[in-house]
Amino acid sequence: MAHPKRKISKSRRDKRRTHLGLTPRNIAIDPTTGEPHLFHRAHWYEGKLYYRGKVVMEKEDAA
Repeated sequence: MAHPKRKISKSRRDKRRTHLGLTPRNIAIDPTTGEPHLFHRAHWYEGKLYYRGKVVMEKEDAA
């Protein structure tokens, strides 16, 4: 196995990791309800599940 000959300094290690930062997620606005949601995700609004502006499913009432 390979072993480092010298200790990697903190600044050198951190320079290598600069590209690992998080980016904020994109938020979409539903055209029908106006609710913000994540892209390519269905979301609930007033008991209905919406995807791309269309109702996909309605919540069943537990009797």
